[in-house]
Amino acid sequence: MRRRDFIKIIAGSAAAWPLTARAQQPPPVPVIGVLNGLSLSAAARNIEAFRSGLLDLGYFEGRDYSLEFRFADGFFDRLPKLAVELVAVKPAVIIAGSPPAAVAAHKATQTIPIVMNSSQDPVGLGLAASLSRPGSNVTGFWWGDEHLLGKRLELLTKAVPGIKRIGYFNIPNDPTFVAILTSLPAASAALGLDTRIIDVQGPSDLDNAFATAKRENRQALLVGTGPFFVSHRAAVTALAAKAKLPTMYSIREFVLAGGLMSYGTDLANLYREKARFVDKLFKGASAADLPIERPSKVELLINLKAAKALGLTFSPSFLATADEVIE
Repeated sequence: MRRRDFIKIIAGSAAAWPLTARAQQPPPVPVIGVLNGLSLSAAARNIEAFRSGLLDLGYFEGRDYSLEFRFADGFFDRLPKLAVELVAVKPAVIIAGSPPAAVAAHKATQTIPIVMNSSQDPVGLGLAASLSRPGSNVTGFWWGDEHLLGKRLELLTKAVPGIKRIGYFNIPNDPTFVAILTSLPAASAALGLDTRIIDVQGPSDLDNAFATAKRENRQALLVGTGPFFVSHRAAVTALAAKAKLPTMYSIREFVLAGGLMSYGTDLANLYREKARFVDKLFKGASAADLPIERPSKVELLINLKAAKALGLTFSPSFLATADEVIE
């Protein structure tokens, strides 16, 4: 072979090397976007449960998917901008962690599948045509906080017999609380309770909210599931203890932070179950055809240390109704 021909062959092979290398590289893994109204630390338990659910189904982070996070740190008005940022990443699916997050994600995209957990009716929010067949890009879970309101008030009256005046902490303009505010008068009247709505404008207003409750002689408090309260649960439970006000919360995270009691859905379990939806979507299912599910389990947690600090003693029969008692 002549030297000139040999050089041509080598040069041609070298030119093909980058193409061959590119062809041999694995395709990029799907991105799962997470849009959450909480802070990173407040959402950590839920995110780990989601990872665990994916692992149980054979999905390894880094190999089969990657996660892209956007946290609003308890300020729901940040969610629309964060949703637009997340959609720009072009995730294969978006995990929405609250009604405002689901609404923001849905406004940002009508094509990327969204798996939500919502305390509000997704049909009423305009996210789905029906629970059995959403007909949109939104599916997931709806537990309906308004349906649990009466039971929360009832449990509070059993924990503190004789109470009549209750304060309900509300975040103005947060859509998470709309259904609760609508249901609160009837649920209170059914138990003969005088329930006063106390607005909390932001972190600096928490002290004032508890002062208002004390000034108006509220005997106990009810705190909802809103991202603001969950993100600031350590401050909320500490102030409730300082004010000596028995307080019912909506999820276990408050009790684990020192709160008296909670009655509601375990959000971490919902996040674990969201992995099933992601698995179906990755395998070609359409969010429009995946029914929105209602969680079957609601749990009652009681913190005996918090009860003792409040001077409360619970009967054995009442404690027996709890799913978990923290000593």
